[in-house]
Amino acid sequence: MEAPKTQQPIALDPPREYLNYINGKWKPSRSGQWFENRNPADQDDLIGLFPLSTEEDVQEAVEAAREAFARWRRVPAPQRGAIVQRAGDILRARKEEIAREMTREMGKILLETRGDVQEGIDTAYYAASEGRRLFGHTVPSELPDKFNMTIRMPVGVAGVITPWNFPLAIPTWKIFPALVCGNTVVFKPAQLTPKTATTLVEILEEAGLPPGVLNLVHGSGSGVGAAIVRHPGVALVSFTGSTEVGIQISRMAADSLKRVSLELGGKNAVIIMPDADLELALEGVIWGAFGTTGQRCTATSRLILHESIHDLFLERLLERTLRLRLGNGLDPETEVGPLVSEAQRQTVDRYVRIGLEEGARLLCGGAPATEGALSKGWFYQPTIFTEVQPHMRIAQEEIFGPVLSVIRVRSLEEAIEVLNGTRYGLSSSIYTRNLQDAFYAIREIEAGITYVNAPTIGAEAHMPFGGVKQTGNGHREGGWEVFDFYTETKTVYIDYSGRLQRAQIDTERLSGEA
Repeated sequence: MEAPKTQQPIALDPPREYLNYINGKWKPSRSGQWFENRNPADQDDLIGLFPLSTEEDVQEAVEAAREAFARWRRVPAPQRGAIVQRAGDILRARKEEIAREMTREMGKILLETRGDVQEGIDTAYYAASEGRRLFGHTVPSELPDKFNMTIRMPVGVAGVITPWNFPLAIPTWKIFPALVCGNTVVFKPAQLTPKTATTLVEILEEAGLPPGVLNLVHGSGSGVGAAIVRHPGVALVSFTGSTEVGIQISRMAADSLKRVSLELGGKNAVIIMPDADLELALEGVIWGAFGTTGQRCTATSRLILHESIHDLFLERLLERTLRLRLGNGLDPETEVGPLVSEAQRQTVDRYVRIGLEEGARLLCGGAPATEGALSKGWFYQPTIFTEVQPHMRIAQEEIFGPVLSVIRVRSLEEAIEVLNGTRYGLSSSIYTRNLQDAFYAIREIEAGITYVNAPTIGAEAHMPFGGVKQTGNGHREGGWEVFDFYTETKTVYIDYSGRLQRAQIDTERLSGEA
């Protein structure tokens, strides 16, 4: 009998090593160290290795950006916008490829990653158009033969620090307006989504962005992010992430009086009134709470139900939630993908334990999903708590996962009081057919965004995005307002009278004497 053959090991290709992008060149970190990037739906899938950069790499990137700023600021704004528009064209041509890449890296379903790319496309075209409209003001002078106006000026080097949940859209919110306004950029993406960030930088390079104008430095928040914030050559910082980190950034930047834009946490709520279209509200709550596996700063984390429809709506909500299909986001049948990392799943599970300890009732979910192929990823069952009291931690703290806390109220006034009763104020929603109630809610809700008869998620690229209270520091992403952050206003006076005219004196007395 023939002896059994020894199975030969399969030779695997070494993982690709991705690089930083500094002064128009792709290069490794000076540290010589790397970190792994793996698929959160399948930990056996190694996407690549990325440079674990240091303060030295940041220094090199800032120097390149400062040198490029002297040239880039003089490029006419419409020409700067044309480069951003070309980047939008490339994004559009590669939309499906980038969406699939993003799903593999971040985990959310293809329907959502396609939307993420589309938001980047929309932002590119909108920002490009602003290159022809960086409006100032012309106003009358109080003196004769004198002209008054304001113009926008670029600020300098912008430090851009972005999260992992929208790895393409959010960087475009920050980078495209910064570039159109004439600033240069040092970009640190989240460690969990470095591949999508690399693709975005490659696209801007292909679109014709000159060397040094955009610099990409991979690495940790403590090693790279903090170095960007502290660097004296960085003039402004735009950060999206947790409130706790935002507070640290604000403190670090205070010594140098840097301009800082912070888009931080949320504890968003939907109010459903008795006259609401309950089927419409149901679809909105499911999408808002469990879309992106709850990993949005605008996710529906609290559901505030009027007592008269509380039980009926919960019955329908439970039935629909139990039918949600978990799986790899590349599977078109999947409705809920994985959490982004093991640490994030542990955080979600810890909050579920906290909710139980506080006395909330677990309606469904409440545990990792580990059956079959789900065992390879960081999946968690969609979770609903009922009998939640407004003071409970699960109703106050941002969980960033598929956990929904349901609170019963007796009136619209009580609902709004509950909604406002957190330190956050990002997104909010009310479902009602009553026009008076809708406008009352718009006026009384403490939030940067209010939806009527729509979920708490769904921002549009041409509208300002941001919140109040500890959700941010007053600046807005998106829309026309973001261009205020990336520019300085210069006031210009042109006196063509040919004589000395004294402003800010008693012009009435002088005109009387004349």
